[in-house]
Amino acid sequence: MLLQELKEQVLKLTPSDRLALVSAIIESLQDTQISEPERYSAVKRMQGLLKTDQPAPTDEEVAAMLEQRRLDKYLQ
Repeated sequence: MLLQELKEQVLKLTPSDRLALVSAIIESLQDTQISEPERYSAVKRMQGLLKTDQPAPTDEEVAAMLEQRRLDKYLQ
């Protein structure tokens, strides 16, 4: 069964059956173990995304950024 066909069949299920299916899928994924090399590789890639040449902002700078964000969000 193709993914598209599966989606069509799922939409025909009752809401409670769809929730049961989601639960079964989640349980099946929880049983799946990620190998250490894959996990290590993913962590290294994520660390690389966080690297910067600039120093970390101070508490005061973070507070100012948050305040500016709130002003932009709520006063527009």
